[in-house]
Amino acid sequence: MTRPVALSPDQRATAWQRLGSQPHDVLVIGGGVTGAGTALDAATRGLSVALVEQRDFASGTSSRSSKLFHGGLRYLEQMNFDLVREALRERELMLTRIAPHLVRPIPFLYPLTGRGWERPYVTAGLTLYDTIGGARSTPRHRQLTRTGALRHAPALRREALTGGLLYYDAQADDARHTLTTVRTAAAYGATVLSSARVVALQHAGERITGAVVEDVETGERVAVDASVVINCTGVWTDTVQAMAGGRGRFSVRASKGIHIVVPRDRIDSQTGLILRTEKSVLFVIPWGTHWIIGTTDTDWELDLAHPAATRADIDYLLDRLATVLREPVTHADIEGVYAGLRPLLAGEDEDTTELSREHAVARPQPGLVSVAGGKYTTYRVMAADAVDAARADLGADVPDSVTEDIPLVGAEGYPALLNRVERIAEARRLPVWRVTHLVERYGTLVDEVLALADGDPALLGGLPGAEQYLLAEIAYGASHEGALHLDDLLTRRTRVSIESPSRGVDSAAPAAHVVAPILAWDEARVASEVAAYLARVAAERESQEELEDSEANAERLAAPDIRRIPPSVAPA
Repeated sequence: MTRPVALSPDQRATAWQRLGSQPHDVLVIGGGVTGAGTALDAATRGLSVALVEQRDFASGTSSRSSKLFHGGLRYLEQMNFDLVREALRERELMLTRIAPHLVRPIPFLYPLTGRGWERPYVTAGLTLYDTIGGARSTPRHRQLTRTGALRHAPALRREALTGGLLYYDAQADDARHTLTTVRTAAAYGATVLSSARVVALQHAGERITGAVVEDVETGERVAVDASVVINCTGVWTDTVQAMAGGRGRFSVRASKGIHIVVPRDRIDSQTGLILRTEKSVLFVIPWGTHWIIGTTDTDWELDLAHPAATRADIDYLLDRLATVLREPVTHADIEGVYAGLRPLLAGEDEDTTELSREHAVARPQPGLVSVAGGKYTTYRVMAADAVDAARADLGADVPDSVTEDIPLVGAEGYPALLNRVERIAEARRLPVWRVTHLVERYGTLVDEVLALADGDPALLGGLPGAEQYLLAEIAYGASHEGALHLDDLLTRRTRVSIESPSRGVDSAAPAAHVVAPILAWDEARVASEVAAYLARVAAERESQEELEDSEANAERLAAPDIRRIPPSVAPA
């Protein structure tokens, strides 16, 4: 069993020293799921690897998705069978081998709205969906009458459907999955650093030989030598390519997708919903005691780090939902809103709903590989393809990818752990539901989380304002999971920012005081972190009242970035 690495403040200092003191086979830029997967893929091939991320791990697209591992039903309709087959195979690997502690099946109801041709058409698609990916551990789809469908989802208006089909996909907390992939890469020897920004690429003629990396927390800079640099920066792909002095083999366009989060009792349903819209589909996704509802698909050419949801975006989701629900969801019901950017491979003038969700890998010049596009679900395949492309700079003797056989940290021993939940709860004097919550977030690392309370039993108390999380989880985020700021803890190590009515405002000060001793914060720093978080929440709320992207972007940028990084937009 691979021993996990604690991404502590001391470990970060060691990683920073190591970053510039020795050459690396591979330098990965970007700490989203593709970069994390690439670092893990390279490290498990026996290569020396460094991963740098300018903000927090998963701070971009990889924490703002629909949080699904899925094949994508609508891609079947587009005849993109290869993408669906690949994604379903990856879904199965996650469920059974790589991340069973993080990824779990969830049911969806597909309401039928017509008679005659629609049921056999959708049935044919779901039959293919059930079989195209090969072996599967999720149940096959089921046919439902209108009465049967309403039994699963009483919230639907009777006249809004004629029947339905029930099928299964899978779900994960995207930010936690990405972080766990980063930690697994570190366990296999990768040097991983957040708040580490690439400010320049190093050249030897046309060849890229490394990068100059700045520690965003201190301003210190170091030159990092690498045989190959792999650009895994998503919507920043073109920006990094511009540093290399060329245009690259492809370009990326940003498509904004927003989601809203509402309490579970606002929609009476035992299953998720997938609803057709005029351009795409709308998901209503079970998320603990909430529903996640999304998404939109619109072009975005403003700030890449902090995309903003507008009132028009939110109204679009509410209006589409209102056409099928007996009791509409309103603005007053919304507890969380988030917006993310999909990196789509760009053509000339396509609508973003038509741009490719497939990925591309290119080696535009010696020493540089770029990978972009794709779906969260297929990150592992993207990573393997990127490292394969790097063989041109590393040598043909680089072994093949082995990540389909590499469980993420916390996965090994998970089935046995499930049999210990009640005993752990009894030993720690915690409710079984609390331990179940921890096990489904940390897997076999749960013992590390609970061990923090050995010296401070108060850490077994709930976080004020978000009692579903233990204070120990906040401490663990700073001591083991590389969190450097309060925003990291409330937005990605936990999901308090989208799950609590105050969006984390009520939890900010208590969380900051928990991690202050771990991160060496004095009272002034605690106050600064809390103020920055509150300003972010206020700016997001203001942006969500604006109708246009430009106004929403301006409102969102009114809050200072806790990481001092200049705002960036997509290159023209």
